[in-house]
Amino acid sequence: MPVTESTVNTLCRQLLGVDAVGKKPPLDAYLAAIPALDDLANLPSGTAVLIRGDVDAKPGEKIGEGDVRLRSMLETLKFGQSRGWKQIIFGHRGRKPEESLAKVAKRLGELLGTNVPLLTDWLDEATMTVSPQVAETINSAAPGSVLVLENTRKYDIERVLWKAKEADLPKLVPNLTKLANELATKVAKYYVNEALSAGSLDASSTIVPLAMDKAALGKYIASEFAGPMQQCVKAKLVVFSGIKIDKLDDLEAMIERGHIKHVFSAGSIAMALKKAAAQLAGGDFNLGVTEDPAHADKPYYIPPARIKQARQMLALGEKNGIEFVLPVDFVLADETVKTVLEPGDQQFDIGPQTIALFKEKVGEFIAAAKQSSEPVVAFHNGVFGMFEDPRYENGTREFIGQLKRMKDAGIQVFVGGGEGGKALEIYGQPDWVTHCFTAGGTVLNALGNAPIPYLQSLQFAAQQHG
Repeated sequence: MPVTESTVNTLCRQLLGVDAVGKKPPLDAYLAAIPALDDLANLPSGTAVLIRGDVDAKPGEKIGEGDVRLRSMLETLKFGQSRGWKQIIFGHRGRKPEESLAKVAKRLGELLGTNVPLLTDWLDEATMTVSPQVAETINSAAPGSVLVLENTRKYDIERVLWKAKEADLPKLVPNLTKLANELATKVAKYYVNEALSAGSLDASSTIVPLAMDKAALGKYIASEFAGPMQQCVKAKLVVFSGIKIDKLDDLEAMIERGHIKHVFSAGSIAMALKKAAAQLAGGDFNLGVTEDPAHADKPYYIPPARIKQARQMLALGEKNGIEFVLPVDFVLADETVKTVLEPGDQQFDIGPQTIALFKEKVGEFIAAAKQSSEPVVAFHNGVFGMFEDPRYENGTREFIGQLKRMKDAGIQVFVGGGEGGKALEIYGQPDWVTHCFTAGGTVLNALGNAPIPYLQSLQFAAQQHG
């Protein structure tokens, strides 16, 4: 049954935060409300099923290189193949509209042992209609076929909600509604989300499910939310680092749950906490260019409001017995090491004293964990500097070894994916940790206070479908 503009508008207002929907539900509540893949098991052979795939990958020369997200989809895809479904995978490759999924389709074919054609130019955005040729290709495909639609971000409609405001909705909702109904009419009436990392407000993962007869979670994504992420919520030690200062919101939400006792930090988050700690002690700490208003347009800039937030977090931490382990020296652009920054300075990595401090504190954590009668969990997210440049990789490389040290001591160690997962791949081995997620931002949203858009959408769709 076609979705109405009114229904799409209601969800858009919730996704944009215009209409408050109450406190973010726990993961269990989402999982209970959203259909599982097994709920589609009785669909007959030949049924077309639209798969929102985790196709943001860069496949290497052979299987196992750069395709971990594609491999995460296999159980769901083989489930569909065994039932004779025609599975149409869609999603994006990076943020650039010109990126193609040609290599992704080829690697999926290698993984599944079948030809996986790429369907290009599948949407006429001027009329917001699915190409008749593409619709006919899908309609005539044999049961068990797997096909891929070209990069969804090739089309503006996929990205219109990214920066949308309430005032934009009257002009956006009609086209979003038509897109969803076109896909349901000409591509598939059933939908499976198997894209753990798809945390943006893409139309493919938020609006399209509304027009489907049923929308479900894939095998992998459901197992990640039901298993490893539930363990991460119990983390006693967390490592938060990176250039994005908005991670403070996620750290704050995790702290408020009351489990965390140790916070290791680097990057922009550490800078905010460092200055906040100095102010609480009656002094100050210069952050160099990261607090200079002349750099307000840069991703590393830390506004005064974030320092205030950091002070509140430290005060709460002191009340709850949380230890914040912060850098004591920094590697600058010219590779010199300083313990005190001056205006114009910018840190690119933690220094040798900080590396030694982190190792010492990890040792203390391990010693305390051995006395615990319950499983102890550590969660690591991000990297400690601009590690892609060999001049600034030392802090990140050294700490990856500490993850293995904790795992070897019996601590459950989880890595949030993204850059942290890339660092583990470069400097360590998969078995150095308990589990590495394939999506950093999504994990932070799940553990923090920001809702995950596609879970909001799937839950909303389930309510609409009754």
